[in-house]
Amino acid sequence: MTNFFEPNPVQANASYVDISAYNTMALACQAKQFIRLTHLSDIEPTFKQLAAHQQAFVVLSNGSNIILPEVLDAVVVSPSLQGKTILSEDSQTITLEVMAGEDWHTLVVDTVHQGWYGLENLALIPSWVGGSPVQNIGAYGVQAEDVIDSVKAFHIPSLTWHHLSKSDCQFSYRDSLFKQQAGQWLITSVIFTLSKTAKPNTQYGDVAKVAQDYASLAGRNEVTPVDTMNAIIDIRQSKLPDTNDLPNCGSFFKNPIVAKSQVDQLLQSYPNLVHYPVKDAQGNLTDYCKIAAGWLIDQSGLKGKGIAPILTHVKQALVLTNHAPKVATQRDVAKTMQFIQQTVLEKFGIKLEAEPVWIESDGSIRQAH
Repeated sequence: MTNFFEPNPVQANASYVDISAYNTMALACQAKQFIRLTHLSDIEPTFKQLAAHQQAFVVLSNGSNIILPEVLDAVVVSPSLQGKTILSEDSQTITLEVMAGEDWHTLVVDTVHQGWYGLENLALIPSWVGGSPVQNIGAYGVQAEDVIDSVKAFHIPSLTWHHLSKSDCQFSYRDSLFKQQAGQWLITSVIFTLSKTAKPNTQYGDVAKVAQDYASLAGRNEVTPVDTMNAIIDIRQSKLPDTNDLPNCGSFFKNPIVAKSQVDQLLQSYPNLVHYPVKDAQGNLTDYCKIAAGWLIDQSGLKGKGIAPILTHVKQALVLTNHAPKVATQRDVAKTMQFIQQTVLEKFGIKLEAEPVWIESDGSIRQAH
């Protein structure tokens, strides 16, 4: 652990630390200090020090779903905790505790190849494990909450440790207690319960076709979870830019959930509208539908467009990309975000909601809107 009272080696001859490399959008950002936490024992004393000196701070995972300001007058705390532990196992399931600093995609690949299923549809999402409950990350018909048993976290305002059940986490679509109370929690580990029974979920997009191609190449008729994972990796790589090649923070806008009556109206003018039924917690159909935000942006003529240097990706309009790494700022993102929202609103009457967490210059947190 770095004591924030001591000079940070990264700072050297500068008063602030350049953390543009610590956000996948590669936005220019200078922060007051950077502290990497590598042991559970580092956490409580660090936040006691910060509280005693009334020092503003931001908890930063791998920076995959945040929009940082050009100057951040706060200490950045990064929980880089490592490790995996099997907590229990029987013939049907296995329960794992995974520390917050583990790479998400590596976890997915490792568990699926072990024959532990449930994460395969979430392959190639750029995140650390600690970030998965915050956004309740989801893709291709699966959300993190489907396999999360519980979460261990440190409550910063009260300096207390908590083991939160799934219901405690208050999961909903791209939301959770940790997102609603942003800045109050530091997630230390996530407990997952995975199945040993293969039940491939291939209902979304081209997953079924590509997964079947993998099965056929292996001389099988039945699709396996490994086939599903490989199909999703292929599809994502074909549509989404690698953050190392073209900085981005993944899907920028949530898929809007609107009344089915509004969808019926839109279908009269746009019969190819991409939409999905919404079910309640009991699995019953509701009077709402989820519309593909990427389709709305694409149909608004904005694929590959925006306000330079922040543009939508040429293959996936839902992703905003940074064409001036470590130079573009939060203000540039805001201009393109608002341009897209206004264009879609005027064409379809739907206001898109941004997914990333927006960090203000004083370290306070809000959702981009």
